[in-house]
Amino acid sequence: MEELLEAYVRYLVAEKNLSPLTLRNYRSDLLHFARYLEDEEGVPVLEADRMMARRYLGMLKESGMATASLTRKVSTIRSFYRFLVREGKLDSTPLTGIVAPKREQKLPTILSKGDLDALIESADETTPSGLRNRAMLEMMYASGVRLSEIVGLNLRSIDLEERTVVVRGKGNKERMVLLGEPAKRTLRIYLSQGRPRVATGAEEALFLNRDGNRLSGRSVQKMVRKHALRAGLETHVWPHLLRHSFATHLLDGGAELRVVQELLGHASAQTTQIYTHVTAARQRETLRQALGQAKEKLIRDLSEKAQRRGEKKERERAKGR
Repeated sequence: MEELLEAYVRYLVAEKNLSPLTLRNYRSDLLHFARYLEDEEGVPVLEADRMMARRYLGMLKESGMATASLTRKVSTIRSFYRFLVREGKLDSTPLTGIVAPKREQKLPTILSKGDLDALIESADETTPSGLRNRAMLEMMYASGVRLSEIVGLNLRSIDLEERTVVVRGKGNKERMVLLGEPAKRTLRIYLSQGRPRVATGAEEALFLNRDGNRLSGRSVQKMVRKHALRAGLETHVWPHLLRHSFATHLLDGGAELRVVQELLGHASAQTTQIYTHVTAARQRETLRQALGQAKEKLIRDLSEKAQRRGEKKERERAKGR
């Protein structure tokens, strides 16, 4: 198994250019499957059949594994066996006919524009770290970049005059994103007043920590949470939430789905489609609230009219007496 797995990982690195974390997940999933086959079925991976694969997936489902994790495992094992068929190790894959469970589609959470303003304004622009944080928050919302993309930015990635940023996304693919005027302004201030105060050498990273080294993704996560608390936001806030908000607000403003897809770096429009559901859900909620308010006003008006009629009748009866 180790020999087959190493060959598969080399193929993934060469052909798919996957991240180290994704490769680690693939390896973990496949080793778990191989151990099951050996311990429960008594066969190596090259002798597995469809019923064995079904029993394995059934065991995972009974254990309470989340649908998303189960779907990932099916995809990983299927990809592995396709590689083995391609390499001539097998004639067919044992996962033929096995369909991965459908993922539950959860609509992304987003921040309102008011919450975003409060989050960004919470950065203290009197310190180098505050200038950096303000620039990062502005940029994450203004361009919709991923966490890994923003920490991977270098000085040469930015063209402030053109308000463009070249980011390296999933699969090592490059794309260009745009900056608004507020993000351009905060980046310019950070580059002139913040970064030079912590830069110590030839580090080319755009965003630096206090030691003058490239800022880590973990540090950015902590920074976002800290500023969310400082802004008094009740919603749990993490970096990807700004990306969700960026995409939804663009669609709310009338941007075309294809344009948003390109800005986000999605390979498929289906991935971007989820944000149209968010927009539709927000529209339904706005309509529901409007109808609720109209209904309350109608009931209130009818109640007041009935009360006035009652008072009028009471006055008329008093006159008659």
